[in-house]
Amino acid sequence: MRPRLADVIALLAGALTTLAFEPFALFPLAVLGPAALFLCWRGATARRAAWRGFLFGAGLFGVGVSWVFVSMHTFGNMTAPLAIIATVLLVAALSLYLAALGAAQAWLTRTGTVQYLLVLPALWTLGEWWRGWFLTGFPWLNLGYSQTDSWLAGYAPVAGVYGVSLMCALSAGLLAQWLSDPGRYRLVLAVGVGLWATGAGLTFVEWATPAGAPMQVVLVQGNVALRDKWRIDLREANIRRYVELSRPHLDADLIVWPEAAVPATLEQARPLLAELGQRGRRAHLVLGVIEVNESARTYYNGVVNLANASLYRKQHLVPFGEYLPMPWLFEGFIRQMHIPMSNFSRGAAEQPPFLAAGQVLGISVCYEDAFGEELIRQLPRASLLVNVSEDAWFGNSLAPHQRVQMARLRALETARPMLRAGNTGPSAVIDHRGRTLAKTSAFRAETLTAPVQPMQGSTPYVRAGNLPVVLLSLLLLAVSRWRRR
Repeated sequence: MRPRLADVIALLAGALTTLAFEPFALFPLAVLGPAALFLCWRGATARRAAWRGFLFGAGLFGVGVSWVFVSMHTFGNMTAPLAIIATVLLVAALSLYLAALGAAQAWLTRTGTVQYLLVLPALWTLGEWWRGWFLTGFPWLNLGYSQTDSWLAGYAPVAGVYGVSLMCALSAGLLAQWLSDPGRYRLVLAVGVGLWATGAGLTFVEWATPAGAPMQVVLVQGNVALRDKWRIDLREANIRRYVELSRPHLDADLIVWPEAAVPATLEQARPLLAELGQRGRRAHLVLGVIEVNESARTYYNGVVNLANASLYRKQHLVPFGEYLPMPWLFEGFIRQMHIPMSNFSRGAAEQPPFLAAGQVLGISVCYEDAFGEELIRQLPRASLLVNVSEDAWFGNSLAPHQRVQMARLRALETARPMLRAGNTGPSAVIDHRGRTLAKTSAFRAETLTAPVQPMQGSTPYVRAGNLPVVLLSLLLLAVSRWRRR
């Protein structure tokens, strides 16, 4: 393959891989795209392989996380040139992971079955895992998320999203092996059929059992415009909108409002919320609030249950959006954005159980549900997962749909239903098998009602987390080095 042609193919393969994720959900592209990149790496020097990895990343993240520009410019009030520069820098930083992967695989081996079936799947998985925690982590567009509707989803309760990514990358390696050496088709066929058949079989395993009777839940989507949400003169009207949407459903077991649905402190909002407390004899109202400790000058992005005062404080804060890392370096940058309440404190890693409607809820706020290894800290106690979000920051982009798919993967990993309530949507009720039972339209004020079955028990992933798949990837690399010698 001509070098320039291979470079173009790597870039296009990355861009097309974005279509494997929601809202397009063309999950085979998560195998075809990486397979094309693997073939572009065949026989390439470390420098050329790094460049092609960077191009693949530029295509993948340049399309897949283009919503960052919307967040910073449209809603963060950053000037368009600065928002473009910041977005390009983020995409370039994320692409460096794949550049490093390309250089590493060229150093380990350049051709043969060892490269496609051992080195590349292992390095890809370790690269995603590293990106998921380094510098607070950005686990967007991991291959595993694209497989929520494929047979590979069966691996999620066993090894989490990185385990699914490993199987996806191995499938890509098998395809690349077959295309580069058709004579090895028996090996490719045997491993490929075994890989996907095992995943299909795992989808039939029941990892959890019902915990009590089904619950009637209500998710309230107020669709309050971000430009109006924090205006003091509209505070009462914004809260009143959620009150009116909730009023017909006070006989439900659980009502969930989204992140910071009350754009004020809980004390400021109590008079308006008192009406629901008086009328609702059964429903537990769980809502996002801002918790303020005036004496300590601390602010928490939290979730509270008005029925029993259970409280959760967000732990994994968004850099630049909820706190400023290295203020001595980025203070000038953050001045370009006008983000309300952007100086939050971090909640404790271990917090008391969040009780509601006779169940323990596993709470996450905003993109906390992108970090499965953190969410499982609340399990196996929690019988139901609840995520409250403010997706207005993303506008009408790919991000809200990608986040719903992440939530589905969390449900698969934990064998727990997931309730996802967003201000602008889409909000969704997801069962313990990752299937979407009900879903709202985006940018509409509406409520979503559905029966949900709480679950109990532990999946292998809940018990062991990411450690097994990381160790397995390292073992594959060790075997590849031994084979080379």
